[in-house]
Formats: sequence, structure tokens, C-alpha cells
Amino acid sequence: MQVPQDIEAAAFLDVESSLNGRRWIGPAASQDRLAEALTQGTGLPDAIGKVLARLGVLPEGAAAYLKPALRDLLPDPLALKDMRAAAARVLAALDGKERIAVFADYDVDGGASAALLLTWFRELGHDATLYIPDRIDEGYGPNVPAMAALARDHDLIVCVDCGTLSHEPIAAAEGADVVVLDHHLGGETLPPAMAVVNPNRQDEDSGLGHLCAAAVVFLLLVEAGRQMRESGRRGPDLLSYLDLVALATVADVAPLIGVNRALVRQGLAVMARRQRPGLVALSDVARLDTAPTSYHLGFVLGPRVNAGGRIGAADLGARLLSTQDPHEAAGIAARLDQLNTERRDIEAQVREAALAQAEERGLDAPLVWAAGEGWHPGVVGIVAARLKEATNRPAVVIGLDGAEGKGSGRSVTGIDLGASIQKVAAEGLLLKGGGHRMAAGLTVSRDRLEEAMARLAELLARQGAGALGPSDLRLDGILMPGAATVDLCEQLDSCGPFGQGAPAPRFAFPSVRIAHAREIGTGHLKVRFDDGLGAGLDAIAFNALEGPMGQRLMNHGGARFHLAGRIEINQWQGRRSVQVKLEDAAEA
Repeated sequence: MQVPQDIEAAAFLDVESSLNGRRWIGPAASQDRLAEALTQGTGLPDAIGKVLARLGVLPEGAAAYLKPALRDLLPDPLALKDMRAAAARVLAALDGKERIAVFADYDVDGGASAALLLTWFRELGHDATLYIPDRIDEGYGPNVPAMAALARDHDLIVCVDCGTLSHEPIAAAEGADVVVLDHHLGGETLPPAMAVVNPNRQDEDSGLGHLCAAAVVFLLLVEAGRQMRESGRRGPDLLSYLDLVALATVADVAPLIGVNRALVRQGLAVMARRQRPGLVALSDVARLDTAPTSYHLGFVLGPRVNAGGRIGAADLGARLLSTQDPHEAAGIAARLDQLNTERRDIEAQVREAALAQAEERGLDAPLVWAAGEGWHPGVVGIVAARLKEATNRPAVVIGLDGAEGKGSGRSVTGIDLGASIQKVAAEGLLLKGGGHRMAAGLTVSRDRLEEAMARLAELLARQGAGALGPSDLRLDGILMPGAATVDLCEQLDSCGPFGQGAPAPRFAFPSVRIAHAREIGTGHLKVRFDDGLGAGLDAIAFNALEGPMGQRLMNHGGARFHLAGRIEINQWQGRRSVQVKLEDAAEA
């Protein structure tokens, strides 16, 4: 059981405006009382109690929260509409040795969803056709030519991470049955598929809208396994598939709450066993030499899987995740790593131009947006995320090509961007648009661009986007350098995984002295600080020298500072030590 959060908006350590211009927010009094009850009732350290209290965990639920069991949290697949029919149709296709095609989106969630099905089919002795549309030539989701062509050669088409709004393309699949497994916002009517399994259908009441598409696919496989057992058959071991579900859940920024938390936690354990050739090869090429965490899924592995769909061959990610051949996996992983490097270069150019345009338009509006000629559609979403992070506003970035522009948007907590974009599309100002709360895509006519963005800004303002100030830094409490131990880091990890909907623990180190500060790499800051009583810690702040915090700490002049950030275990030459990932600072 969890309790509602009620963090009060009071400046923590009296930091109204930090060196990065942020206000620090600490736990409310009620949260402190819950933290005290947790530490007294469980014997856990004070820092752990504070994190659990912020996550809304009660003392009686702490043990179960720290060891989430999938069997206790996994919902009944039949809670989702059309699930029974969808699973039955997939099994009928297997039994009848029908020709099956999997049509998937080109991102991590789509690739992982496709890999789940392809792996499951293969283990049951059936090879399915993989089809992923080209981002530039075909755009997102099913299209009429592709679906018509697939229907000529297949009896069943399973659309994953797409299809809910694809009325015309699905109607074009004459002669084939279509099953949709998706999580994007649905419209008022459903496409003419034989089953649409989507927790975000408008008529859904399952309460599972936080699932990504791969989790929906996983539930379908669970239901298919149940139906197989009823007929005396046995299906594959689905627990071994959870590495793919975990990767998709984190990479698609699904909130790490409820069953999502258990899926990611169990999936990370599966991934650590290094049994899937594609993820092994990708981890090796990314030089990942520690047990994977949710951070690695979102910022190390996910971007590389995505790189194929962004600027390379759209099916590379799904092929990597589904292959059983280590040699093929190594080749694809190397190619994706190369594409990811190229993506970074393209992104940097677009980001600079987009930020300059957005600044000229104004960064305090309800919507921050930019559009440019020839901006690569594979990076506009990442650039939108950077604009969102820099402004604490929903952001949309659009690449213009001829008479149209294709764009992607990212939102902030509490603002539903997908619903607003869908409404603008329904009003005819966008050619196409949809997504979910935190991320969405759109296609717009060049001559209606300004009008559409103005309308979108109006809708977002109604949700309060225009009243957002600089992003507050929310902290779990105070931590002294001597208390930041490897053991505490490991205990904090047990409160995870952390990500969207469950931010990682952040602590303030009050009134510490900077022993030394130096630049490492290009623009990164390495700091050694202590409390004056003999206990000290190392900290690293990436790209800090581009901003005021890095410059001030480099030129500290003996002043004392409050430092804020996350503690993590740093492994170097077999030695494990605590390092602070420094995010902010204020003069004490």
C-alpha cells in the first residue's frame, strides 16, 4: 500500500536559487514522520526510510516493496479488452501453420515487442516475418501499401507498438486478420482489426495505462501460455523474456510503478545472466562492465538500439534483440554503435539551431518549439527532450521537408502532451498526431505550422504549462560524507529501479569544503569535498563547466557550499568506492 505524496514547496537548506537557478525542495513534515516510522519499524537506515517515505511506502509494506514479486504484481491479462480473442487467434495461427507477419514501430519499445513475438514463435517452431517501416519513407505506424502487401502473403498480421489509430491501413489488409498490441492513446473509434489490445483505448478500465507495448505483448504471451496449458500443452519459459520487457519499459519512459517496477527489477536480473546474444553484444560494444541498471537501459543500451530506426536501417534493433547467432549479434551491435555516434553528431547540429530558434521565440511560453528545413526526423525527438529539460516546458521539434513537417514532442510531469496533440489532429490542424502523456509525434502542413503550434500551446496552457517555473530540485534529505558508504548505495538500489515516476534518490551534503576541483575530459568537473571532520567524497559533474555551477566550484576561493546529487558505486581496478553524481550546488 502507498500513501499520497504531499511535498511542501519550502526551500530546503534555505536554497531559494542555487548556482543553477533552481529552488531546493525537501520532504514535507508528514513525509518526515513517515520516514521516522519506517526506520523505527524496519531497522533500515534513515536515508532508506526517507526514500521509501517519498515513494509512499508504509512500514507494513516495506519488505514487499524492497523485494517486489512479479507473481504478486502481474495483472490478469484478461483485464485488457480483446486479450482472450487476440491470444486465441495467435495460437490458432500457430496450430494451423499460418503465415504470420509482425509489424512493429522502429523504436526500442517496438523492436523489443517484435523480438518478444519472434522469439516466442521460433521457440514454438514457427518463423514469422518482421516488417518495420522506414522512418523517413513510410513514417510511423502501418501504411496502406505495406499492409496490403503483407496481407497478400500472410494470414495474420500482428501490429505491435502501433496500429490503434490506423483505420485505413488496417482496412487495406484484405484477406488477413490483424491483431493490434499497442499502448498509444486511442481515438473515439477502433480500427477494423479482429482484436485491439491497448490499455489506453478510450473504453478501457483496466488501470494499466502505464504499460509500454512490450509489457502488453508479454501479457498476451502469458494469456497464450494459459490457454496452451488448458489444452495440455506447454509454452516457453516467459521469465527469460523479461530482459526485453525491462529494456522497453525504461527506454519508452514508462513510469516505474506497480508491475512496471517488478518487470524491470526481474528483467535486470535476467539481463545480468547474459543469455541473449543481442544484448550481450550491445553491452560489450558499449563497454558495459558492471551489472546493468535502469540507467544503462535508458542511456547506454536504449539509444544504441534506437539508432537504427533513427538514422539507419529501421529493423536493426529488432533483429539484434531477436537473433540467436552471436556472430550476427556482434555485427549488428557494432553497426548500431557506429550509427549512434553519427546520430550524436547530427543531434548536436539540430539542437544548436533549435535552441537558438526557441530562445528567439521565447522560452517561457506554454510550449517551446522549433522547426527547421531538413532537420533529420530521427533526432527531432531527442532534441525536443533537450529543450524540455532546459526549459521545464513541453517541447516540440519539427523537421520540414517540402510541403510537410514531421515532428516529435516531449512533455513534463503533469502535462499530457499526447492528448493535446491528438486533439489538434482531430481539429484538422495536424495531418496526423498521437502518442502518450510524455511523448508524441505529429505531421503538419508547412502552411498550417504556426496555427497548429499556437493551438497546441493554448491547450497546454489550460493544463498549466505556462505557469511552470524553473524546475525545482527535490531532495530526500541531508547526508553527511561519512554516511555515504558502499553498503548504503547497495541498500538504496534495493529501493529501485529508478526512472520515470520514481526519481532516483538525491541528497544534499550541507556546508562542505572543496578540497580540490579540476576539469576532466572536455567540460566535465571532478571535485573532492569534505566536511572538515576527516570524511570526504569524490564527485563528478558532467558538462558542468558550460554553466555557472562549474565555474564557481572551480574558483571556490575556500568558500563552503551545499552540494546536491546522487550517490553511486564507482568501480575502478577492482576497488569499489562511493562517488557523487553532482547535479547542483549553492553557497552555504
